[in-house]
Amino acid sequence: MAFRAPVSLDDLNRLSRDTLIEHLGIVFTAAGEDWLQATMPVDARTRQPYGLLHGGASVVLAETLGSSAGNLCLDTREQVAVGLEINANHLRAVREGTVTGTARALHVGRTTQVWEIRIEDGRGRPVCISRLTLAVVPRGS
Repeated sequence: MAFRAPVSLDDLNRLSRDTLIEHLGIVFTAAGEDWLQATMPVDARTRQPYGLLHGGASVVLAETLGSSAGNLCLDTREQVAVGLEINANHLRAVREGTVTGTARALHVGRTTQVWEIRIEDGRGRPVCISRLTLAVVPRGS
């Protein structure tokens, strides 16, 4: 499985303008033929009241990466990938810095996709591991 075309990080970041993605400071930073990576700051926008990275912010990063990667596998003039289910295992607390998420496909089918998203702290230690299931639907559905 590979993306349909080379990934333009500029295009992905441009699509994020004026969305939750931009509000949380998520930036697409790297991509390969079949993986996508983004960073997110651990700051006032993404911390919970006890000073730790909010689990919901990690899930937003995971959903953003998986959904974006999933759509890179499709002709989005005809179809789009939309979230059906996501789970997240929060493994390590983070108080500051930046976390990096990487999405890799586990399954890319005609009607469903499953992506694993690994979020790591600045030292490369796992913070959150998520699995996202996407439905592939006709555009405009």
